[in-house]
Amino acid sequence: MSSILIRNGTIVNEGRSFMGNLLVENDNISMIGEIPADKIPAGTKIIEAAGCLVIPGIIDDQVHFREPGLTHKADIYSETKAAAAGGVTSFMDMPNTIPNTVTLEVLEEKYRLGSENSLINYSFYIGGTNSNLDQLLNADPEKVCGIKLFLGSSTGNMLVNNPDTLDKIFAGSRLLIACHCEDENTIRNNGRIYREKYGDNIHVRFHPLIRSREACLITSSFAVDLARKHDTRLHILHLSTADELKLFSNDKPLGEKRITGEVCVHHLWFEDNDYETLGNLIKWNPAIKTRYDRDSLRAGLNNNLIDIVATDHAPHSLDEKSKSYFEAPSGGPLIQHSLVAMMELHHRGVFSVEKIVEMMCHNPSILYRIRKRGYIREGYKADLCIIDPDDPWQVKTENLIYKCGWSPFTGFIFRSKVRTTIVNGTVVYDDGEIFGNYRGERLLFN
Repeated sequence: MSSILIRNGTIVNEGRSFMGNLLVENDNISMIGEIPADKIPAGTKIIEAAGCLVIPGIIDDQVHFREPGLTHKADIYSETKAAAAGGVTSFMDMPNTIPNTVTLEVLEEKYRLGSENSLINYSFYIGGTNSNLDQLLNADPEKVCGIKLFLGSSTGNMLVNNPDTLDKIFAGSRLLIACHCEDENTIRNNGRIYREKYGDNIHVRFHPLIRSREACLITSSFAVDLARKHDTRLHILHLSTADELKLFSNDKPLGEKRITGEVCVHHLWFEDNDYETLGNLIKWNPAIKTRYDRDSLRAGLNNNLIDIVATDHAPHSLDEKSKSYFEAPSGGPLIQHSLVAMMELHHRGVFSVEKIVEMMCHNPSILYRIRKRGYIREGYKADLCIIDPDDPWQVKTENLIYKCGWSPFTGFIFRSKVRTTIVNGTVVYDDGEIFGNYRGERLLFN
C-alpha cells in the first residue's frame, strides 16, 4: 500500500473552501478533515500544504495532442508532461489526427497509445464524417467520452454537412455530441472579400472578421435546433461570441441540461487588440473577438450559462505560425498555463477560486458523467492539484514543457504556481520536477 497525507492546506471543493487534511491510500481519497494519527499508515508520505490550495485535478475536455501522425508538433508524452505541470490530471483528445479517428479500430489504437505514453488519465473522441454513422452509433458510452462533429467548418475530410446523416447522428447517438460550430460558406465568402481587398498577405487582425461572429452563430443555432428536435446531449465547444450566449440557459442544474457550452482560456484572456502584438500566436478557430465578447463570456461563466472551461490546446511549430495569415495554422499551446491563467483572473476579481474549480473540475465530471473523478470525496480517485496562490513566476522559454517550444504567455508573470500534481494517488509533478514513468488510466463514464 502507498499513502500520502496532505496536511494543513485549504481544500477547495463543492463551492466552499476550508482548512483541512486529506489522506490518500493507493489510488483513492480515503479521509478528509481531521485525521486521527492511528488512521495514518506507517510510511505515509507527508506533503505540507500550509498556505496552498488543494483542489481536484483539472479535467480538460478539449485538447489536440497530435498523436498519431503530427508528432513534429506534439505527442501524448510531451503534452501530458506539460499538463501535469499545469495541474491537469485528465484530458479528452480530438480526432483530427492522422489517420483521423473515425473508426472504432483506429480509436482503440489511439487508446493503446494513451496507455503507453500518457502521464495522466485519458479519453479520446470518435470523429464524425458523412459516411461513418455505423461506427458512431456502435461506440461504447462507458468507454468513449463523446462524438466530435465539425459542423459547418472543415478539418480535412471531417466536415459533416449531409442533413440526413446529421439527423441520424443526433437521433441515434448514445454519446454526448461535441461540436465545433462555424459556417464554412460565411468564412469562405468573407475570406474572398478580404483577399480581393488586401491580397494574400493580410494582417491577422482581420481573422475575427473572416471567421466572423455570424459564422459562429449560424452553426451554433443550427446545432441547438437539431439537438432540441431529437433531445440529444449537445456540447458546443470553444464559444467565442456574446451572441451565442442566448442559445443557453441556467434554469436547471448541469446534470439535467441537454445543451451545454464550453469556453476556452484564450477567449477569456485575449481580445482583438492583442493581434497587433501577438499576431498569429493567438490565431485560433473560432477567432478571438472583441473585448465585449471576452467580458460577456466571463459573465456567462459566472451566471452559469456556460458550463466548462477548457484549453483547445493545439500546438503548432513556430515555423508554421510564422507563415502568412492564410498559410499559418490556427491553434496554440495552453495546457501548462490554463490553471494559473484562471488564477490570475481570480486575482483580478473576475472569478472566485470556487468557480474555477467548479468549471474546470466538477462540471466536466458531471457533464461527461466521469466515474469517481472531479471532486475531493472519500472513495474518489486521488486526482489532485496543490497550488500556491501567491508565488509569482515568469513564463520563459526555458520553463516551457510544450514540444513546440513557445507560448503566447511568454514573458508574463503569473502570481500563482502549481506546486504538486497527483494522478490516481501518484505524484507526477512536484516543485518543477516531472516523474515521467507513471502512466494514467482510461477514463470511464456512467
